[in-house]
Amino acid sequence: MIPLTILSSFYDKQTRMVQVSSQQIHQCQCEHCQGGSDPHEKQIHHQINVVMSRLDEQQRRWYAAVEANRHGHGGIKLVGQITGLAEKTIRQGQQELLLDLTERPEDRIRLPGAGRPRAEKKTRLLAKS
Repeated sequence: MIPLTILSSFYDKQTRMVQVSSQQIHQCQCEHCQGGSDPHEKQIHHQINVVMSRLDEQQRRWYAAVEANRHGHGGIKLVGQITGLAEKTIRQGQQELLLDLTERPEDRIRLPGAGRPRAEKKTRLLAKS
């Protein structure tokens, strides 16, 4: 087993995140990690969160769904505690995976029309009022 070391990191108690330079890594809130009973499990959960910190929003949702499916009953709640993702988000990822991601665009992260409005459009809306 290779020990994980993170150089120049600190833990923010308010956000429950480890700050590594400009990258934030969620700290697992499951009973294993909080109680310190199983260091191997704690290391696995940390590795999951390191990987999650490098994924975009839909990839995080899908990976969390795969992990929840792997754990079976109670997996959604556990993965939510490990990753900090909402259970609703993990369920959404499970639904998308059931459909083999057919309803998700391959060339974009969000569906057309989703996300933040363009600054141009926002300015026009303010000008009309």
